Amino acid sequence: MPLDPITMLTISIALAAAAALYLAIEWRSIREPSLLFWSAGFATITVGSTLALLRSSGFLLIGIWFANGLLVTAHFLFLLGVARFTQTRLSSAWYLIFVTWLVMLLLPDGPLWSKVMLAANSLLVALATLKGSFLLRPHGKSLSVGAVQLRYVLLVHGAFYIAKALTVVIPGSLIDLAAFRGEIIQISLVEGAMAIMLIALSMTGTERYRREKEIARLAERDPLTALYNRRALEKRAPRLLADVSAERPGALLLIDIDNFKLVNDQYGHIAGDRLLIALSEMIRSLLPRNALTARLGGDEFVILLNGATSERIVELGNVLREQFLGTTAQTFPTTEPVTLSLGATLFEAPPASLAALIEQGDAALYESKRGGRNRIRLTGLPLSG
Repeated sequence: MPLDPITMLTISIALAAAAALYLAIEWRSIREPSLLFWSAGFATITVGSTLALLRSSGFLLIGIWFANGLLVTAHFLFLLGVARFTQTRLSSAWYLIFVTWLVMLLLPDGPLWSKVMLAANSLLVALATLKGSFLLRPHGKSLSVGAVQLRYVLLVHGAFYIAKALTVVIPGSLIDLAAFRGEIIQISLVEGAMAIMLIALSMTGTERYRREKEIARLAERDPLTALYNRRALEKRAPRLLADVSAERPGALLLIDIDNFKLVNDQYGHIAGDRLLIALSEMIRSLLPRNALTARLGGDEFVILLNGATSERIVELGNVLREQFLGTTAQTFPTTEPVTLSLGATLFEAPPASLAALIEQGDAALYESKRGGRNRIRLTGLPLSG
């Protein structure tokens, strides 16, 4: 089968339609807006390429001007999808792309009409495409191979359209949009079909990676407080514990809410959930960046950190107790005070296991409860000084 313009357009229509359908199906399953924009972009290319076939039948306004306008629109939709994916807000000035294309209607029909139309169309497509590539640049290392691939595909695609625009200034170059004549038009049709395949594959891989990352993130987070769950703590703790030494002692704190049942009984379980969320936010605000914190279940939380001292742990526990008591006394007054009991253990060498360490912290927590609650019980290393 010869790769004549009509054949290449037909191939582009089939590829773009398949890409639009696949991305739409993906969007229905995960509801990611970027997929919807990209699907709409490929659907627009499908319509535009179909209309481009009409130019050979003499429908030049629809087959050239309108079809090329849809090509610009499709790449603008790609840009919107990338902006949504990278959580970037585009300036409203980008919509001037469509104003520029409308001005093309005023161009007088003449010997240079095809060249001017080709140059304007190519530059508008390149502008949107290169902007999309630029938006993906700072995300290359933090996202997937698909995102990096999409960035470079858009970059090459945009560079091609710039080169395409520059061909109009070559003396003696033949460009006839109405009859699909001119080498640059032939090359552009081949490049367009290849770009559709590469962009579609890159977009699909990019969103699939993001979905997998989100599923993995949700699997290791407590759904109420967004802290790590026990499974995630067990996965991440070994790296932190391996850095423990005499110079950088480690510490584990177990935190339990005293009289938590009173809040649930008097104010309802929604109020209890609000209190758990408030406590998790307090813990986050007080901990250093290298610390780990997790909700073990119910109203029990754990903190794991290194580079700790006895004084620092006691100070941390007391500040947390005071903040929490102030919140509960003001927001959820009960017949008995709702407070925190903490059990902490310090160690100078990596423990045999995290479970053994939690067992030591649990024993300290039990001593704190037995001693009257609303206090911190510290075991392990003695107070320095």
